[in-house]
Amino acid sequence: MLPRDLKPEDFGGYPPEARQLAVEYCGALRELPLSFVASLLREAMEYDFKFPAERRRLEGELESLRSLAGAERREWFQEFTAIQLSARLEHLDWVNSPGQFLEQLSAHLWTTHQQDAFRQAAMRYADRLRARVPPEEPRVPRLGISVIGQGVDSYAEPLFRKLRPHGAYFMDVDPANGLEILLSAVSTRARAQPAPYGHWYIDGGPEATHDPLLTTVSYQALESARARLLGKMQAEISRPGMGPETLRTLMAEMKPGDVGLDESGDRVLSHFELKLLTEGSGTQVFSTTFAQWAARETLRRAEPLTLLVRFQPRQRQKPMNELLSAAGSAGDLDFVGSLIDGDMGAYYNWINQQRLPGGEKSSFLVWFEGHKQAVVIGPTVPRATESTAASDVKQLLSWIV
Repeated sequence: MLPRDLKPEDFGGYPPEARQLAVEYCGALRELPLSFVASLLREAMEYDFKFPAERRRLEGELESLRSLAGAERREWFQEFTAIQLSARLEHLDWVNSPGQFLEQLSAHLWTTHQQDAFRQAAMRYADRLRARVPPEEPRVPRLGISVIGQGVDSYAEPLFRKLRPHGAYFMDVDPANGLEILLSAVSTRARAQPAPYGHWYIDGGPEATHDPLLTTVSYQALESARARLLGKMQAEISRPGMGPETLRTLMAEMKPGDVGLDESGDRVLSHFELKLLTEGSGTQVFSTTFAQWAARETLRRAEPLTLLVRFQPRQRQKPMNELLSAAGSAGDLDFVGSLIDGDMGAYYNWINQQRLPGGEKSSFLVWFEGHKQAVVIGPTVPRATESTAASDVKQLLSWIV
């Protein structure tokens, strides 16, 4: 089947809201080349489980495509139309299994040396879409906070070397009640600027006491789901003929209930948590990797106004078969290694926050938990500066909140 043959009843297997969305824009979808439309349908299928920011982006894209006149549509998609597809791809069920179709398409593009042409077409399409549907600016400047080094008694090497050039480095911060003060500041923002999935707290261990208004994801709370997933992965890996592609497809088809996540409550959050575990590499066994990947995906997908990420100690590196075993998940902790992970993770958090709309107005704070070192970055904070003056966490926040 080709896109021109699409009918509303073809979307009968989609979740309710996704089906309604696809039917509404069925006319526009019919006009798209097969090399492009599957990627759009993959996003549309997930509509019921997307964050508000993702929904707005997808709706804006579909509305923009529907508004294109014939000549303009041909100009937008002429490079996609020029991509040569095989009859085998055309006969795949790209409507109900767009993800599998895209995997096969990727392999086809490589073997037929069309990958560069496809990438160029995708980049030009993205540029045209941004010009037509500009990114939505946040209603208040974003605030990102990273807390690293929990449990480390002392560390003599310099920290925050990649972040210091962008803000002020404080060397004499009173650490008393630091985490509580930061969580209180996040709570205050959430109550002053309420927004669904707009204010987040991510923890690489057990959660600290926090405001229930915050959207919260933590490594410890997903312990049971991680154990179930690792058990399923081990069972599949031990099967004869099992390869990485097959395992990846199996994990992509999982539902939250398959790993014990509750689908009766916040279905958007449960699907997000599942994807953290099935799409992230190492999120099942390393708490620092989990925290960093969760922050990346939260920023990319939810575009939050506020994000506090706390890195906690991870287990030590071990052979993969031990890491995947039930015993491996409770191994001894690498405190210093986790501090180093968190230092780099905080830098990535800042970079990913800067990539969002309004990045030039956003602020960021990173603190070595229980210690006196911190960096503050913001529009009014002098860059590449250092302070040896005594301060506390509240005073740090006064620079940016």
